Amino acid sequence: MLRPLRGTPSPPPPPPQQRAPVPEAIEVVLTVTNHHWLDVVVYIEHDGQRTRVGTVTAVSTQQFLLPMRQLGASHQFRLYGAAIGSPEAVRTETLSIQPGQGIEWTLESSLRRSSVAVF
Repeated sequence: MLRPLRGTPSPPPPPPQQRAPVPEAIEVVLTVTNHHWLDVVVYIEHDGQRTRVGTVTAVSTQQFLLPMRQLGASHQFRLYGAAIGSPEAVRTETLSIQPGQGIEWTLESSLRRSSVAVF
């Protein structure tokens, strides 16, 4: 085992590891306006999975903050709404969203007439 000579300075410590900055958690605002007379449970469907977002009370508006990671790797997903106490349900077409955009989903008294907008 080699020892440094007396009076010989030791080598400088290695520079501290620089860590990549942690990206901010990006969220998307989903605004659901429910004109239906029943409460509706809202889900997100992507990659063969369905994740519950929350419930929108009858004749009210509710906002949800959705993490981008919840929308799948491709950010392509569908919204699904099921009226509580009824077999009536609605599913949007496949939506694609980018960070900074929002979603407005209007559920009508007849769910099949509902509309969605990404802005």
